Amino acid sequence: MTDAPDPEVVELATKIFDLARQGRTEPLVAYVDAGVPVNLTNDRGDSLVMLAAYHGHAGTVRALLERGAEADRVNDRGQTPLAGAVFKGETDVVKALLERGADPAAGTPSAVDTARMFDRKEVLALFGEG
Repeated sequence: MTDAPDPEVVELATKIFDLARQGRTEPLVAYVDAGVPVNLTNDRGDSLVMLAAYHGHAGTVRALLERGAEADRVNDRGQTPLAGAVFKGETDVVKALLERGADPAAGTPSAVDTARMFDRKEVLALFGEG
């Protein structure tokens, strides 16, 4: 018996992560609705929500969150989707995550710290900060 992952499973997972990165909401949620874990993570701990958030796909983020994805799930570096969206300047994604309860203080660095670091005044206002 080998611990090597099944190449077909790896290929499918790669496809699903690519759908999240590309913001291809309909095919992505079809996989989730068919049983793919909504909190599936890649080898760096990036969830589907993290990948969609980082690449600026607010609609995809909303669809995943509506299906139970964790808004504050941290990756292997301690980063949250909200901090990733702040870093990339994706205000619509920030709003989508906040609407579903994302915590601006979660993660390292937190979304608040990231917003301060990059002087994102609009985002800080959304967080109720300075």
